[in-house]
Amino acid sequence: LRDNRIELVRASWHELSISVSDVSLSDEGQYTCSLFTMPVKTSKAFLTVLGVPEKPQITGFTSPVMEGERMQLTCKTSGSKPAADIRWFKNDKEVKDVKYLKEEDANRKTFTVSSTLDFLADRSDDGAVISCRVDHESLNSTPQIAMQVLEIHYTPLVKIISSNSWPEEGQSIILTCESKGKPVPEPVLWTKDGGELPDPERMVVNGRVLSISFLNKTDNGTYRCEAKNPIGRNSTEYVLIVHDVFNTLLPTTVIPSLTTATVTTTVALTTSTTTSATAISTRDPNALAGQTGPDHALIGGIVAVVVFVTLCSIILLGRYLARHKGTYLTNEAKGAEDAPDADTAIINAEGSQVNAEEKKEYFI
Repeated sequence: LRDNRIELVRASWHELSISVSDVSLSDEGQYTCSLFTMPVKTSKAFLTVLGVPEKPQITGFTSPVMEGERMQLTCKTSGSKPAADIRWFKNDKEVKDVKYLKEEDANRKTFTVSSTLDFLADRSDDGAVISCRVDHESLNSTPQIAMQVLEIHYTPLVKIISSNSWPEEGQSIILTCESKGKPVPEPVLWTKDGGELPDPERMVVNGRVLSISFLNKTDNGTYRCEAKNPIGRNSTEYVLIVHDVFNTLLPTTVIPSLTTATVTTTVALTTSTTTSATAISTRDPNALAGQTGPDHALIGGIVAVVVFVTLCSIILLGRYLARHKGTYLTNEAKGAEDAPDADTAIINAEGSQVNAEEKKEYFI
């Protein structure tokens, strides 16, 4: 061996050591140590030189990228022996669906490897960190990494947030239009039912905020918020319904005391009479808490008393009529039971015709 990079480290009858500096791929091969005795003794060893991969580079990125466009990023490294391994990551999460290509260099000893990441740009990828990592046994567990931060431009995303979920007459409401886009959207445009805001004095726009004071039923309608940037425009709607104050259920824990009374009466005009009155008090499920009204229990009681008195009167009258019901004979008819004809019946009648002027009749 005759090379300035090779130095004799130790030489004795028992050991011969050399060192090789600035190792290159040409140093790879079989090395032989010979002991010149009779016969000559030799020992051989094969030296393998690893090719360290170059620092990777990411190509194919253009900034900015429009949402929906297809992106093809390529990571490439040369000079590795054996061929290096390339892996892709997006925000520290590995991406598996990639293409891998290995090519032999001109020296036929090292390799150039490349990997392509193909995907559609999405707004969620804006600001994401794409990294390409090269692993190789010559790097001593310290991989080489190339990184690229994505910049995605997209149309605004619009959302309306209301400060009052149950607006009532006389109250106020604040509608906030949240718009997110890249580039940052211009000031938003507020409209109502497809036209301008009808009452600028009560409907005040401050940036992205619409404030409406002293609400009334004329404020009902569809409010639209529109935002735009150089990429495009987007909008969303909010339907405002102003509720009547008197129809609002007030939050309270007081149980309403309104009741209703139902009176049922059954009368049988026979030898025995049964009268029953039942008052049922139930809670009105439609009663509104906090409202006042007539005392239904008092009214129901009065009605029950009136009905009871009326029924008692009917029962007493019925019993009186039943007791005096029957057949009554006049004095003339008393002698007609055994008479063969009408003339004989008159003659046999009590009191006779002589005392006819003294007859009296009573009607009950």
